[in-house]
Amino acid sequence: MLKTEVRSGAYYDSVILMQLQRGLAALPGIDDAGVVMGTPANKDVLAQSGLLTPAAQDTGADDLIIVVGGEDDAALAAALGQVDELLARRRGANAGDDYRPKSLDAAAKALPDAAWVLISVPGRYAAGVAEEALRLGKHVFLYSDNVTLDDEVRLKQTAAAQGLLVMGPDCGTAIVNGVGLGFANGVRSGNIGLVGASGTGLQHVTARIHQLGGGITHALGTGGRDLTADVGATTARQALDLLSRDPATDVIVLISKPPAPAVARTLLDAARSAGKPVIVNFIGYVPDAAMTTDDDDNLHFVRTLDGAAALAVLLAQAGRLVPEDATEETAATSVAPLHGYLRGLYSGGTLAYEALLILQEYLPAVYSNAPLDKRFRLEKATQSREHTIVDLGEDEFTVGRLHPMMDNDLRLQRLAQEAADPAVGVIVLDVVLGYGAHPDPAAELAPGIAQAIATAHAGERDLTVVAVVVGTDADPQDMDRQIAQLAAAGAQVYVNHDEAVRMVGTRLHAAASTAHVDPASGADAAPPPVALAALHAPLAAVNVGLESFTASLEAQGAGVVQVDWRPPAGGNERLAGILARMKRGG
Repeated sequence: MLKTEVRSGAYYDSVILMQLQRGLAALPGIDDAGVVMGTPANKDVLAQSGLLTPAAQDTGADDLIIVVGGEDDAALAAALGQVDELLARRRGANAGDDYRPKSLDAAAKALPDAAWVLISVPGRYAAGVAEEALRLGKHVFLYSDNVTLDDEVRLKQTAAAQGLLVMGPDCGTAIVNGVGLGFANGVRSGNIGLVGASGTGLQHVTARIHQLGGGITHALGTGGRDLTADVGATTARQALDLLSRDPATDVIVLISKPPAPAVARTLLDAARSAGKPVIVNFIGYVPDAAMTTDDDDNLHFVRTLDGAAALAVLLAQAGRLVPEDATEETAATSVAPLHGYLRGLYSGGTLAYEALLILQEYLPAVYSNAPLDKRFRLEKATQSREHTIVDLGEDEFTVGRLHPMMDNDLRLQRLAQEAADPAVGVIVLDVVLGYGAHPDPAAELAPGIAQAIATAHAGERDLTVVAVVVGTDADPQDMDRQIAQLAAAGAQVYVNHDEAVRMVGTRLHAAASTAHVDPASGADAAPPPVALAALHAPLAAVNVGLESFTASLEAQGAGVVQVDWRPPAGGNERLAGILARMKRGG
């Protein structure tokens, strides 16, 4: 039996929703529970779990769906009757005794040294919060996704005119003066600075730099759309300029998916004038002759994230130019055939992208919800086809639910689903550690991996599970313990993503063998540079959204104030629009 409750226009922190779902599932007489926003992808997940009711099916993306399942009607009714009590209990457990201001203005007064505002509220509200932060003269770390392109362009142009940074939207990672924002690994200090249009790309490269003996000054995220022609690399150019002026940074690493050609030219021009070595990893894309010159002595192009980390460490340690081919890691991998289809279940979008790129060398077609080739786009992101790489951090999966780096539930469901498919022979997972991430991901993933392998064996077939761990020995999750748990469950564990994917590609291949325009500047005068104090002042921030980000900053010794945020006008978008225009004086 199933019972459903729908709450229209309700807002709760995604962490609270996850805790509510688990709290309901633990009540007497409840076999299963689902607490999600009514997006198409979330409804598919409910359907796969047998929890999609007609009432849930009729909801919209702004509706909160609460479904409980069990055999006793009275128990189901009692469970729904405890929703408000559980919500109050969860909010109280997270709130502590600290004062929480209701607005950004009040928070800024409570922590006047805060130069940063972290924003992780639902996308339709995020631009308004970011506007308020810029009005207060604060740099913005915009974790929220589902922010419109027009809003991003407007926010970044406004920020640049004030000498401020907007990192994001959909920016998952940054390290500023030793403090991780969003998701970031524990890394030693050093002389390598990074600019990245990808969160997991920054995490993987900074973690590998640490593993190889190097260290980080700052790692500045830009958001995935920053290098499109529409945005024009506004934040990336600001970040490159900052690191070029930073006396502690000797080597710069630039990470991005292939940018728009005009943007690539602009960025490479900025990199040439940095006055220090710049390693350029446009993830599989090497600029053509028209974008390079014979005088590019300080530019070093690499093809992979692991190659970027290795070259950065060599340049930083030796202070000399090193040919790229001296840093490309070529691991001897087994060529024993792997049979069956590959299913990659990634929490990191850049790692998923790099996997697709590498696998092009080995497999004729790999499907994805974020494919390199539109011919190979999945009809439904919740259903794999042949060889498939799924980015579970894409917007379609994260509306109204936690990112898979914090919540393993969706990936565990998908892991069981793929393991039950008799055509599947290989499953690849990334396990991302660090501040902001799940406190013990292997504790949840390892039993799921063991069960997946057992499911395959029960069907008299082999299943190879490969886990790529992104982390360092300084992460709060204890990297060695995470690796041990995954290996004990039967996974083959790697820390080098390139090596892991090439191993899979080689062995699957062995089995198969037996227009954009230049962005306008928008102004005649150059905008003011971002002050170096943004990087060197002790980090203090206001956090609006996920309370786990406040806990992460507190754990790192940073000053932080959590805003007790609620949607303006109670979530009524028409009234919220009127309020926003009144604030802007229009």
